[in-house]
Amino acid sequence: MSDLLDDPIPGQNTPEYTVSEISGEVKRTLEGSFGRIRVRGEVGRVFKARSGHLYYDIKDDRNVLACTTWKGQVAGLSVVPEEGLEVVVTGRLTAFGAQSKYNLNVDEVSVAGQGALMALLEKRKKQLEVEGLFAPERKKPLPYLPQVIGVVTSPSGAVIRDILHRLRDRFPRKVLIWPVAVQGANCASEVARAIEGFNQLTPGGALPRPDLIIVARGGGSIEDLWGFNEEIVARAAAASDIPLISAVGHETDTTLIDFVSDQRAPTPTAAAELAVPVRMELLAWTGEQGARLSRAATDAVQRRAQRLHDLSRALPRPDSLLNSPRQRLDLIADRLTPALIRGVQNRRLQVVELSAHLRPSTLRSLVSARRESLHNLSSRLSLRPIQKEIDQQRQNLNRLGDRMHTAQTARLDRLKQQLEATDRLRETLSYKATLDRGYAVVRAEGNVITTKAQAAKQTALEIEFADGILSTGAAAKPSSKKPKPGAPDQGSLF
Repeated sequence: MSDLLDDPIPGQNTPEYTVSEISGEVKRTLEGSFGRIRVRGEVGRVFKARSGHLYYDIKDDRNVLACTTWKGQVAGLSVVPEEGLEVVVTGRLTAFGAQSKYNLNVDEVSVAGQGALMALLEKRKKQLEVEGLFAPERKKPLPYLPQVIGVVTSPSGAVIRDILHRLRDRFPRKVLIWPVAVQGANCASEVARAIEGFNQLTPGGALPRPDLIIVARGGGSIEDLWGFNEEIVARAAAASDIPLISAVGHETDTTLIDFVSDQRAPTPTAAAELAVPVRMELLAWTGEQGARLSRAATDAVQRRAQRLHDLSRALPRPDSLLNSPRQRLDLIADRLTPALIRGVQNRRLQVVELSAHLRPSTLRSLVSARRESLHNLSSRLSLRPIQKEIDQQRQNLNRLGDRMHTAQTARLDRLKQQLEATDRLRETLSYKATLDRGYAVVRAEGNVITTKAQAAKQTALEIEFADGILSTGAAAKPSSKKPKPGAPDQGSLF
């Protein structure tokens, strides 16, 4: 009874909790007390799991707060946490009972001040520059006259209207618009997907692949333009196989996409001017080049015609072309008969001299000696190899004879063709051809008349046409005198 009446041990009536129950109570207390909060600090360790979840720390000079952003929340972040960046994170404080830890589930991250943004921008710029994405040699030249232009911008802003208006004024082209958000959390991902989407289009497909891409946005603060400073946008622009013009902000605004693009335009309107030439200027230049080409061709033809005329004046007269060959032929013909006679006489003397030393007995003894020697040799040698060699030599001789005959025939044919060509040239340059074109030669007493004064002194004239000679004046009969050589070249042709 005494035990039943004793006081209980202090704390013995305190309720008991299981581990899960106490962890749940702590979690509910944290979430109920704090709710949605904003925390400012410096980003510490950053770790991205294979599942896509993002784990990182927010710290100050004394404490560290663990933060978590789930895979589905990462795409909605306007700024991806990077180590050393000062940020303001927004989310809900919760606890993780399995490890007796609490953390902040973050669904929004913003940079704490413009100075931090500039520091982050400078850090990314140095990183991309080290990788070579800003190198001039990797930039592609812009097409001179693109057939299709892809524009990545907001479809509802004034930027697209300015670009279309400028293209219509300069040189109308087909334009494909890929609508994107130009600021906010979705800006970077949509712009990167638009650049990649244009590059994935098939050339010549139902939806044509652009020859040039323009990424454009109007002016704004650094926070408004921050989507174009994201690394995902810069890498998409650098990886584009299609030449890309960046026209983000005003002339004084600079973003990362400006450094990796193939060409930077100070304004969207200037981007349209870089994309296409002025159509009227191009037509004027084309017309000017066509006129220059025509003038050059005409001048070239005229110079060659004048050169041909000058060369034709330097050609010799037709008769002089055959004078030297004719003279050589006459000389050779005169020397041929005496040479043949002397050759026959010399050979006759040689035969007589040789026959004087021949005697029948001498021939018989020589033949007998040769026959005996041949008999001795034939007993040692077979005649078949000799006959075979003789046949081979005879075939070689026949082939040489055929080649000589063919070569001589070809040479004679070439000489004949040259002679015929020379004769045709003589006929072409003859004054007879001039008569065929309607000219005539005037003569008096066999002499060529070249002036009107000489013709007036004559009582009778002979006019030679292509088909005959006409006599005029007192004689009125064909002249018996032949025209002097060279007269047609000095006569009057009319």
